[in-house]
Amino acid sequence: MTTLNHAPVVKAEMLIRRSVEEVFEAFIDPAITTKFWFTKSSGRLEEGKHVRWEWEMYGVSDDVYVTEIEQNKRIRIESSDSTKVEWIFTSRANDETFLTIVNSGFAGNGDDIVNHAIDSMGGYTMVLCGLKAFLEHNIVLNLVADKAPDAHVKGE
Repeated sequence: MTTLNHAPVVKAEMLIRRSVEEVFEAFIDPAITTKFWFTKSSGRLEEGKHVRWEWEMYGVSDDVYVTEIEQNKRIRIESSDSTKVEWIFTSRANDETFLTIVNSGFAGNGDDIVNHAIDSMGGYTMVLCGLKAFLEHNIVLNLVADKAPDAHVKGE
C-alpha cells in the first residue's frame, strides 16, 4: 500500500510564441481547441457555465464546470471527477506567452492518485505540444488521437 505525505500537483508549462490573447482564446473557443485537444465541445468556456468536452475517437467525455475566468490571465475549471485545472497565461515580450497548466485534487488510494497524476502530466504536456505546433506553425499533429490508436471506438 502506497502512502502519500502530500497529494501530487501536476504542472505542465510551455512558451508559446503567440500573443496572450491568441493563446487564451485557443482554450476558450472550441473551434480552436478541437484542433489540438478534444474533438467536440458543447460551447465556449464562460465563468459559471457547465461545458461538455468529448474525445469521440475514444468514446469518452468530461463535464467541466468553469469556476473562474480572468481575461487573458487565468482559467479555472473543475472536472466531473472533482479534479481542478488552472491555466495561467503570462504575457512576455515579442508576442510570447508562457502558459502554465496546474492539475490537482486527484482522488482514490495512493496508487490511483499517483497513476492519475502521471497520466495527467503526460496528457497536459501533449496538449501544450499540440497547441504550440498549431498556433506557431498551423500544424495539426493529431497527438491525442494518435497516442492510443488501438483504443479508438470501432468505426473511427
